[in-house]
Amino acid sequence: MMTRIAGRHIALSVIVLLVVYLGYRVYESRSDAASLREQTLEDAVPTVAVVYPKPVPATETITLPGNIVGWYEAPIYARVTGYVKMWYKDYGALVQKGDVLAEINAPDLDAEYNQAKADLESERAKYRLAEVTAKRWAALRPNHAVSEQSITVQEQNLKVQAAVVSAAEQKVRNIEAFIKFKTIVAPFDGVVTQRNINVGDLVSKEGNLATPSAKTNLFTVADVHVMRLFVNVPAAFGPFLQPGLAAEVTVPQLPDRRFTAKFLTVAKGFDVSTRTAVTEFTIDNEDHALWPGSYAEVRLTAPVDRQAFTMPSTALVFQEHGTQAAVVTEGDRVHLKPITVSKLMDQVVEVSEGLAAGDRIINNPSAALLEGDPVRVVTPAPGYDLVNTEPPEPKAEPTAQPVLPSSSASP
Repeated sequence: MMTRIAGRHIALSVIVLLVVYLGYRVYESRSDAASLREQTLEDAVPTVAVVYPKPVPATETITLPGNIVGWYEAPIYARVTGYVKMWYKDYGALVQKGDVLAEINAPDLDAEYNQAKADLESERAKYRLAEVTAKRWAALRPNHAVSEQSITVQEQNLKVQAAVVSAAEQKVRNIEAFIKFKTIVAPFDGVVTQRNINVGDLVSKEGNLATPSAKTNLFTVADVHVMRLFVNVPAAFGPFLQPGLAAEVTVPQLPDRRFTAKFLTVAKGFDVSTRTAVTEFTIDNEDHALWPGSYAEVRLTAPVDRQAFTMPSTALVFQEHGTQAAVVTEGDRVHLKPITVSKLMDQVVEVSEGLAAGDRIINNPSAALLEGDPVRVVTPAPGYDLVNTEPPEPKAEPTAQPVLPSSSASP
């Protein structure tokens, strides 16, 4: 009897354990199904990393080529024809105004000068003879020994001879002026940047005749204590070309040095072929570090009033509607915003229209993302360098400050 009761208890325990096991298996299956369904639904929503637009600085910077020249630059030519007797200043020589650069031997000019002086003495002798003759004829007037007409002729001959003497004297002075040009002098303080002659070269006002294929100057002297910088500036910078504008200048021969150029003047008109205006700056050059003829890179920075942002170029979306940016809305849904790209740079683009400061822009958006699709924003794993991943800081409340009147405001 006891054996039967024990067998029943064992059978009942087995049945209970079986029911519990089956119930646990059913619960586990349902739990796994729910978890799988939840994970599937979660995986169905794409994950995205967002970046934020970054406001561009309130300035516009442009780099332009420029040409540096001396404050004064004078190519010096001969005014007389002759042979170079000697030159005294070579390339790079520092000169003062009036320093002798070279001397020219002009024997034909010297002979012409001697001839002119001899002609002058001859005309003076004729003048003295005419003067004596006129006085003698005038002395005969009271006695009426000669006609009044003859006396008048002699008096006029005296005036004619006086004019001839004056002309001869002026000719001598003209030749004397040319003789001074036999000595080539520096027109101002500066440095010799060119010397195109040698002893014995035949020179004239046409240049150095030793090189007949080209009209060459004898010397070039430049005043380099202050340099002029010429830049062709685009029309967009026209309103900012005024006193007070400064530029940063670098030259290839001094790559680690920065020079400051001050605005001097601008051509009041644009070149129709390039739409640029010739703008002149000045650069202090007391140490003579800058040389005339140098190529310069000129960085101009001007204030601008615009609402533009930069964003990574990897966040651009190109569709049939044009260039767009995929923005995550407050409900974590995709919104494709049309944008206007104003400038392309290395890793970012400048957007002039279409973005706001707080927009969350999807970086590297999938081509499968459509308008209104739900997304899940995640933080990129370490090692992925994204641009502008930090949200913009809230702007502080502006304090009251005096406002300067604009130039266009009415009085």
